Amino acid sequence: MSEKKTLTVKLVRSIAGTRESHRATVRGLGLRKLNSQSTLEDTPAVRGMITKVQYLVQVL
Repeated sequence: MSEKKTLTVKLVRSIAGTRESHRATVRGLGLRKLNSQSTLEDTPAVRGMITKVQYLVQVL
C-alpha cells in the first residue's frame, strides 16, 4: 500500500477581524496561534478548506 500524501499548512496571518466561518475553517485545519503548523492528509476536503482561507495560510 502506498503512503498517503500530506500537506503542511502554516497560519501566516492573524484570524482577528475575519469571518466566523473562516475562523472555524482555520481551527478545522488544526491551526491555533500565528505561525502554527499542521500536517494534514491531501484530500479534496482539505484542499477546499485551504482554498477558502488561502489569504491566511501558506502551504509548505
